[in-house]
Amino acid sequence: MTLDPMVARDAWRFVEPLHAMVYFVPESAARFEALGISSRAGYFASRGGVFGRVGPGPVIASFYNFHPGLVARFLPEMWEKVSPAAAIEARLAAADAALERGLGDALRGDEVAEAAALARRAAESATAFMDGRPLFAAHTELEWPKEPHLVLWHAQTLLREFRGDGHVATLLHAGLSGLESMVLHTASGEAQERFLRTSRGWSSQEWAAAGEALRSRGLMTGDALTDEGRALRARIETDTDRLATPAYEVLGVEGCVRLAALARPLSRTLVKAGFLAGALPSRPN
Repeated sequence: MTLDPMVARDAWRFVEPLHAMVYFVPESAARFEALGISSRAGYFASRGGVFGRVGPGPVIASFYNFHPGLVARFLPEMWEKVSPAAAIEARLAAADAALERGLGDALRGDEVAEAAALARRAAESATAFMDGRPLFAAHTELEWPKEPHLVLWHAQTLLREFRGDGHVATLLHAGLSGLESMVLHTASGEAQERFLRTSRGWSSQEWAAAGEALRSRGLMTGDALTDEGRALRARIETDTDRLATPAYEVLGVEGCVRLAALARPLSRTLVKAGFLAGALPSRPN
């Protein structure tokens, strides 16, 4: 690996809001409701639908930090209401509508087309590194959209799942369950317990038990991280960056810097407009 992981991280970080907003905007809820399912059900159907008409197992394993019981509430019964293809199409349509609402004519500029070409090049190069990345691998089988802004959105979808699969690997290596990783993240002060716990379906008792397990390992004291806990979180982020970098090697430093520069004002516009209200800055899940 010749590319500095921090350069690759910036290329991911400044594009990420252009994708992640789809999980928070009203356009998604509207399109899922038109299919006869809730917004939460639509999340599992559209993201997990890349596996086909599966039960809860593959989604629990690859999403990693959702309560198994929450996932099982929707899968596989949800496929009686909507097909995976319809859910995936609805998510893309929601992204299209939300980006149009947030960015308007800017979507048809040369900058978006250039960013889309760069991001697609990185996403396609990542297919050479699919080993151990099931969610990314499943997403690579989706068709590429035609419009440049949707190419950019889809490319970032692939790149975030590539990064996310690597992040799960680092958590497994650290001996952290999905729930424990969220408790540790909250203890760092970078996330709110209520949002993480309720959105992922965990009870307060389960959350507290995970905290006790982390304290027994010397990673937390009270509700705060110990020095060992902070060091572990730093290693996890470093390893996640390292595992994500191969996707961006094809762009080199110049391409990564250019992609970040092109995406930054677009992402900033969406963030300022509240398109990511409630979003978290770390794990793509």
